[in-house]
Amino acid sequence: MGSNTDFQSDHHPYRELKRIVEKIGVNLEDRAFALYMDQEDPLSHLRKEFAYPKMKMLKGVDLSIVDPEEDCVYFCGNSLGLCPKKTKEYMNIEVEKWEQTAVQGHTNGDLPWAWCDELLDGDMAKIVGATKEEVCLMNGLTVNLHLLLISFYRPTPERYKIMLEGKAFPSDYYAFESQILLHGYNPKESMVLLQPREGEDLLRTEDILAKIEEEGDSIAVICFSGVQYYTGQLFEIDKITKAGQAKGCYVGWDLAHAVGNAELNLHDWGVDFACWCTYKYLNSGAGCLAGCFFHEKHFHSDLPQLRGWWGHKMDTRFRMENKWEPYVGAYSYRISNTPGFLCPSLKASLEIFKKTSMSALRKKSNLLTAYLEALINQKYGRHKTDGDNNSHVCVKILTPTDPNQRGAQLSLSFSVNITRVFAELQKRGVMCDERKPSVIRVAPVPLYCSFEDVHRFMKYLDEALQAANK
Repeated sequence: MGSNTDFQSDHHPYRELKRIVEKIGVNLEDRAFALYMDQEDPLSHLRKEFAYPKMKMLKGVDLSIVDPEEDCVYFCGNSLGLCPKKTKEYMNIEVEKWEQTAVQGHTNGDLPWAWCDELLDGDMAKIVGATKEEVCLMNGLTVNLHLLLISFYRPTPERYKIMLEGKAFPSDYYAFESQILLHGYNPKESMVLLQPREGEDLLRTEDILAKIEEEGDSIAVICFSGVQYYTGQLFEIDKITKAGQAKGCYVGWDLAHAVGNAELNLHDWGVDFACWCTYKYLNSGAGCLAGCFFHEKHFHSDLPQLRGWWGHKMDTRFRMENKWEPYVGAYSYRISNTPGFLCPSLKASLEIFKKTSMSALRKKSNLLTAYLEALINQKYGRHKTDGDNNSHVCVKILTPTDPNQRGAQLSLSFSVNITRVFAELQKRGVMCDERKPSVIRVAPVPLYCSFEDVHRFMKYLDEALQAANK
C-alpha cells in the first residue's frame, strides 16, 4: 500500500489523468489541465450550493499576498464541511415558526419538531447503504457509541476484549476504556490495540484478520474507524466484519470520516452496529445530530438497551402508562426529544446529496485525490538535486495509494517543521489541519472542491514550504 508501484498500476485513477493529459496536450501541472477538468466535471455545479469563505473573511490570512475576494482553498471538510446556502433559509423558517406558533411547531411545518428526524433518516440510510428502519439520527457520535456498546459489549470471563486500531480517535478510545471499567475489567488486559508493522504507517488487512483469528475467541466487540482519522486509510469493512463475526464477535464501526466520503453498504455487509457524526463530509454544522445504525438481524433480539421516552412508539407514547412499547429497529435507541433546530442544516445538506450519488462522488473524488497525489509526488516525492528552492523538503503521503483504501483525505508528513508550514498555508488562505507530530491533513471534497483548487493548493504549498524552509 502506498508504493510507487501502486501509483503506476493500471487500476489507479492516475492512468485516467495521464490519458487526458495526452488527449488535450498540456502538462499535468499546468493550470489549463485543472480548468479543463473542471469544465468537464459533471458535478461542478454543486459547488454553487455552498457558501465558500472568502480570503478576506478568514483570520490569519495575509491579504497582501492573496486576493481578498478570492475563495479560500478549503481542504478541511474532513473536519467541518462547508455551509450549504439553504441552511440559513431553513433555520430562519424554524425560528419564525417558533416565534409565530410556539408549541404548535412540534406538529406543524415542513419539519415538525416532534418527528423532524424521521423526515431525514431515509435519505441518510441511502448514504450508508441501510434500510430506513436501521438508521436513526440522535445525540452526538460518542453518545451513540456508548448507547450501542450497552447492547453489544457484554463481557464474560471468556469473551471480554475490545479490538480497535492502536491510533484510534481519542473519543473512541475513552468510550471503550470506560465501558470496560464499568463492567469491572482492566483496560490494559481487555483492549486489543492493533499497530502497523515496524517501519510502516498503515494497518494491513491481512494482519487485522490474523489477529482476529488469533484472539477472536476472547474478543466481545471489534470496532474500527471506517476511515482512520490520522492516516486517511479506508479499512476493508466487509472483510473485517465477516472475519470478526465468524469468530463470534460483534463488529461495529465509527464512520465519522467515512460517511459521505466512501461508498458504504452496512446492511449488505452485515455490520452489527455503526455510528457517525454529520458535520464532516455531511456538512450539517458543528456539533449537529449524529447517526446510528442497528442491523435488522438484531431487531427482535434480547440485547439490553437504555430506555427513554422517544424510543417508545408514538401511537401510545402519550398514554403515560409507563409500559415500555419500543419501536422496532434503530428508533428504539432514541432516548430524548430530537433537537428541532439541528435538523434544518442537515436537511439542507442531504438535499444536495440527493442531486447526485455516492458512486458519482467517488468517481470524482478518485480523480481529484489522484491529481493532488500526482502533483505532490512529482514535486516533493523525493529530494531534489536540481537547484529547486525546496531541495531540502520531502513530503511523504501516509494515506494508501490504492483508491479503494482511501477517501478524499491525504495525510502529508513533512521533513520540515509542520507548525511553520501550517502557519504559512494559513497566511495564503489554505484551510486544512495539522496533527502532531508531523502530519497535515488535506481533503479535496468532491461535493464542492475543484481541480483548480488543487492547482492553487500546490502553488500555495510551494510558497509555504519556501517560507518555512528559510
